[in-house]
Amino acid sequence: MKEGAVIVAAGMSSRMGDFKPLLNIGSISIAQRIIATLHQAGIMKIVVITGYNADVLERHLAKDGIIFLRNENYRTTQMFDSAKIGLAYLRNKCRSILLTPVDIPLFTACTVRQLLESGAELACPVCNGKPGHPIMMSAAAADKILLDSGENGLQGAISRCGFPITPVEVNDSGVLHDADTPEDYEALLAYHNSQLIRPQVHVSLAREKPFFDTKTAMLLTMVGETSSVRKACQRMQLSYSSGWNIINTVEAQLGYPLVKRRQGGERGGKSILSPAGRKLLRLYELFEKDVRDAVDELFEKYFSDTL
Repeated sequence: MKEGAVIVAAGMSSRMGDFKPLLNIGSISIAQRIIATLHQAGIMKIVVITGYNADVLERHLAKDGIIFLRNENYRTTQMFDSAKIGLAYLRNKCRSILLTPVDIPLFTACTVRQLLESGAELACPVCNGKPGHPIMMSAAAADKILLDSGENGLQGAISRCGFPITPVEVNDSGVLHDADTPEDYEALLAYHNSQLIRPQVHVSLAREKPFFDTKTAMLLTMVGETSSVRKACQRMQLSYSSGWNIINTVEAQLGYPLVKRRQGGERGGKSILSPAGRKLLRLYELFEKDVRDAVDELFEKYFSDTL
C-alpha cells in the first residue's frame, strides 16, 4: 500500500469530560467518521493508537478492518509520543502517511486526496488562512520526526525535521473543527449538519454471499507482515478463531489456499501468504481503488449541481 494513516486516540479526553472517540457525529462515532473518510479517499492501511479506554475503543472499531497499537504510557506521555508509535509502524510500509488526532473528524476525502497529490514531503491543509489536520508526510519526513527529541511536541518536531511544510489550500472548514471541549463539540455538530451528502462505497467479492472485503484484505496484509495469523488478529482486535474462520471461508469459496501453514519447531510455527493469496490481495487493492475513483467521478457527474 502506498498510503497509510495514523489516528491518535490515546488521550483521556479530560477537557471534554466524555470519551471523545465514541461521541456521535450523526449516526456514527467521531472515530468511525474519520475512518470512513479515509476509506473514501482510498486509504486502507489505518492505524489507531489507543490508550485510555483502549479495550472499549478497539471493540467499537473492530469491524472496520484497521490496525490497533497501544500507548501503554498514555497517562504520562503526550500526543507526540502516541504519534511516534504509529509513524514507526508505517514508515517502512507506506510512501505517504496521514496523521490526525481523533478529535478532528470532519475533514473531507477531497482534502485527503489534495494532500496526497501535492507531491510535498510534508504538507498540511489550510482553510481561510488557518492550518489544520490531517498532516501528510513522506516516509523520509517520518524518519526525521521519529528521531526528534519531542520538545514542543509534534509541532516542534515538524519545525526541526528539515523539510519545509507545504500549505495546501482547501475549501474545507472541517480541517479546523475539533472536539476539545463541550462547546467545540456543539460547534462541530452544527458544522456537520450543514455539510453536503457524500458517496460511500463498500467493495466486496461475492458468490452467493460476500466473502472478501476490506477487512479480509487487511487481515491478509497483516498475516503477510507478521507471518502469524495470531499476531494479525491481535493487531486487528479479532479473536484467533474469527481470523481463521475468515480465511477458511475465503479459501472454501475460491477453492485454493491463501495462507500456507508451517508447523512449529524450535522457532515455532509460521503462516505466510501463498503466491495466489498475494496475487488476490494485490488485485483486490487495485480493483477497490479504481472502483472508488470511478464512484467519485460519477457522483460529481450526477450530483454536483444538486446536493
